[in-house]
Amino acid sequence: MLKRVLRYGAAVLGVVLLALPAMAAEGEVKVAALNMLKFASLAVGWGLGFAAGLCGIGQGLSVKAAMEGIARNPEAAGKIQVAMIIGLAMIEALTIYALVVALIVLFADPFKAVAVIAGGAH
Repeated sequence: MLKRVLRYGAAVLGVVLLALPAMAAEGEVKVAALNMLKFASLAVGWGLGFAAGLCGIGQGLSVKAAMEGIARNPEAAGKIQVAMIIGLAMIEALTIYALVVALIVLFADPFKAVAVIAGGAH
């Protein structure tokens, strides 16, 4: 019986001693969260700019090719225009997907769980 009490007591003491550095690191968690927000903002800005720029180039090339096709064969203008609009919608969807990913990156809070563990729930 005494062995069991000593074993459980040592386990509880070990858990308490392991939790102390986490509680002391609460300020570091806040600094890390601010750094994460700073780098996430940069990544979102660059990522959206890159996605929008490349999608704009793709849309420009698509419209250029469609207009050249219509100029060569005016009878097929209806089919070319429908295909071009579908293609433009798919290209624009890529920019919207980039926006969704950017918003997830920007508003995700991976340090919330760390702060809760450290005792600084917000």
